[in-house]
Amino acid sequence: TYPDAFEEVWETIKERLELNSGLEAKTLFEDLQRKYLGRFSDGQLRTFQRRVKSWRATEGPPKEVFFPQKHYPGELSQSDFTSMNKLNITIKHQQYDHLFYHFVLTYSNWETGNICFSESFESLSEGFQNAIWELGGVPALHQTDRLSAGIKNNSIPKEFTARYEALMKHYKLDARKINANRPNENGDIEQRNHRFKKAVDQSLMLRGSRDFNSIEEYERFLDKLLKQLNSGRRERLLEELDKLGRLPMKRLESCKRLPNIKVHRGSTINVAHNTYSVNSRLINEHVNIRLYMNHLEVWHGQKKVEDIKRLRGEGKHLINYRHIIDWLVRKPGAFENYVYREEMFPTTRFRIAYDSLKSRYSVSASSKEYLKILHLAAKENELAVDSVLRMLIDSGEDINFEEVKDLVASELGVENVRDVFVSPVMLESYDMLLENVIMVTE
Repeated sequence: TYPDAFEEVWETIKERLELNSGLEAKTLFEDLQRKYLGRFSDGQLRTFQRRVKSWRATEGPPKEVFFPQKHYPGELSQSDFTSMNKLNITIKHQQYDHLFYHFVLTYSNWETGNICFSESFESLSEGFQNAIWELGGVPALHQTDRLSAGIKNNSIPKEFTARYEALMKHYKLDARKINANRPNENGDIEQRNHRFKKAVDQSLMLRGSRDFNSIEEYERFLDKLLKQLNSGRRERLLEELDKLGRLPMKRLESCKRLPNIKVHRGSTINVAHNTYSVNSRLINEHVNIRLYMNHLEVWHGQKKVEDIKRLRGEGKHLINYRHIIDWLVRKPGAFENYVYREEMFPTTRFRIAYDSLKSRYSVSASSKEYLKILHLAAKENELAVDSVLRMLIDSGEDINFEEVKDLVASELGVENVRDVFVSPVMLESYDMLLENVIMVTE
């Protein structure tokens, strides 16, 4: 009943929509306002949007069609990495940012996965193989996204691709990747990502806390939840298991080998843009590194000499005071300005002890005294030394090496857990039991 305010300009609008169907109605409307100052008011935007929407539905280009797929038992599995950060998980009240490697069988929706920290090949290999061996068989086809993050994190993209192909070949299954910018092609795992994180969120609400005492406790929480989710899929899973291929004789090694890494004069090595300490005996030697998802192994010749927790990210360092304390004791003057000095305090009590020594002695003397205490912890028992330091701090006594050494030696600072007392067994009680049995049978 009202005159069409856009009749005179509609042919121009249609031409622009036909040339570029991605143009939004609001963008076109704002362009009209600029060209025809004062003619179109903001209140007419909704009317214009309805007209553009009607044109798209009746005259516009055809929209992309998504075709539901029929799934067959034992044929297809999908996997993906999904961020768990929005769930606000904490470990001992510290934010715990992490990813979850998620694996699903598309026919039964059986799912599993594990915590990881990057979309690296090591995380992919570890997660995929964990899933396959937990399942007990191999599907015919495995599908992923473009693995762009993993390839980007790898300094040699061709190496990542070759290792992934070798992984699939080891399990004798075909690998398939979705087309670029088409996450819907990996629809099952995308949907499971959403539903799994929703289930985790709901379980956390029921639990009443998002904080865990350890990563292991959090892993048990996730494992229990996955078992609950899979409990209703047993019937279809049995159909899948009957169609799965056999597992190979053994798993494929889920590590990246880095040969010929030189140990620097500071008793450190650089691995994946992070710094780690190793035993000072290896200075100027060359070692081989096996880089796993959560740890790295240091090999010298045919012998593994270190197993170190892997750092997340880049530009970080992990220094073990035991690796260098022998020489730091001999060179106490290097301690005060040592680049990694903060790593030389195993617990807060060691730091308090050092600060206490500095308040009573010169820098040189306090460094010597503290390093002797640290050396005692490395050679004897860190727990015992820490316990003695706690006792001295709580009592307000002055801390010095001789006092700590004497208390550790006298075992006043820590209970010796190796001394186990077992009460003698009273055999007479068994005789009485046997007598009662005989009387009952008679």
